[in-house]
Amino acid sequence: MSNYKKLFQDSFGDDDLIIVGLNSRKIKNYEYKYFNSMAIFNNKLELIAQYNKVNLVPFGEFIPFESILSLIGLKTVTNNYQSFSSGEARIPINLKNSKINLNFLPLICYEIIYSGKLARDNNFDYIINISEDGWFGNSIGPKQHFTHSIFRSIESGKYIIRSSNNGISAIINPIGLVEQKIEFGLTGYVELSESKLVKSTPFMFYGNKIFIMLILIYIFLTFSFNRFKYE
Repeated sequence: MSNYKKLFQDSFGDDDLIIVGLNSRKIKNYEYKYFNSMAIFNNKLELIAQYNKVNLVPFGEFIPFESILSLIGLKTVTNNYQSFSSGEARIPINLKNSKINLNFLPLICYEIIYSGKLARDNNFDYIINISEDGWFGNSIGPKQHFTHSIFRSIESGKYIIRSSNNGISAIINPIGLVEQKIEFGLTGYVELSESKLVKSTPFMFYGNKIFIMLILIYIFLTFSFNRFKYE
């Protein structure tokens, strides 16, 4: 641990904050629970904030009916100890010091593919998505995953800052335009020096309920026109 602390102190300034993806664990009811987590550290390797992934991938991160299926040798793809546990809630994280004022919603890996209301609290300016895309290999997976990030930026009206090893890292603006990008298989960095924040979209507040409302309106209008037709 001391080697990592020295590395952080030598590499980052006092006001720098570092976001990393890692596996974490805690004891609950006298047993270990493991989480796929996003953690924010300062340059002293002190934990500032943490988010535990809520939407887990079946068989990738957890085994459904694990007590039964584990008897025939089924294990998760991402670790060799046990299924990850789901985090309790997804809430925005606010990071603020003399150098940073960042209010963002954390999304880990495949959480970016889910269309709908991303969080109960919509008080955030950015979405930060970290992803492990290396296990896709040279398949179309990383490109499909990245495309979903563009959809989420348009739906929410938020900037998306995406970091993916061996995948596609990028900055996507609120109208879905890719401002900076590292192509698949390449190394590099993207830097968001300034941004223009826009108002959240109606979809951000209501999610897929909008489609239910549209269907109800369509049914109402259909019955109304048919009534007028036969009167």
